[in-house]
Amino acid sequence: MTVLPIRRVEKPWGRERLPAPFSDADSGQRIGEIWFEPPPELSCLRVKYIFTSENLSVQVHPNNQQAQAAGVGPAGKEECWLIIAAEPGAALGIGFREPIGPEAMRQAALDGSIEDLLVWHPVRAGDFFYIPAGTVHAIGAGVSLIEVQQSSDITYRLYDYGRARELHLDAGIAVANGGAYDPSLRQHVAPQGTTELVRGRYFTAHRLDGAPDEALASEYAQPMLVIPLEGSVSIAGQDIAPGSCGYAASIEAVTFSAGCRSVIVHPVQSGA
Repeated sequence: MTVLPIRRVEKPWGRERLPAPFSDADSGQRIGEIWFEPPPELSCLRVKYIFTSENLSVQVHPNNQQAQAAGVGPAGKEECWLIIAAEPGAALGIGFREPIGPEAMRQAALDGSIEDLLVWHPVRAGDFFYIPAGTVHAIGAGVSLIEVQQSSDITYRLYDYGRARELHLDAGIAVANGGAYDPSLRQHVAPQGTTELVRGRYFTAHRLDGAPDEALASEYAQPMLVIPLEGSVSIAGQDIAPGSCGYAASIEAVTFSAGCRSVIVHPVQSGA
């Protein structure tokens, strides 16, 4: 499997019209996420595009140990976001302005004030955020982003703007970090040049211009995912277009055209 299968996921906060290269997905549905189904060789990773017309729920994800202890799966969910487009005023809510304890968090979730207790970060294309498990967060309206994550999709909703969806206050508050978001986990990626996005416990990712240098290529001499952003990429002779995600057994199987731009990801095998 070179080009990963796509699943379009309808969400109440999604969009009826998606930007190129997904415009052929228009169907009258509110598509919020484009999932790339993980290959068996990299079942620990998932890549998504997310498109918002309204705010997502205020939510939190467990870590591996918490997910296992709760019996909800073998893995939790750490994730990261690369903003590819943002409307004026678009923002992400990540972490709290002031430390908050479990009972105060519960009350704020129940009365809706939790939204105002978050720190809302204005965003633009090129902004990058790593979201550790336990971070209370919300993606605001008017954002398009690429998400790289552990393949678990355990999400605990704490507040959902009155939508008729289940909340998970007990489970969510049990794993939530009531503190601030670490500013070292965010950066703005320059329009040109190769940049390390994250070197985490579970995966490493780079935004790559053209072909990698020798040092970076040696690091990706292992199973990896390629997300083309601009230009042409091929894996074992098969073209991988922007809006797609490809699997390669090693970067040696990948050909990057001059001037192309992509995101490349590999798992960290020691992640626990």
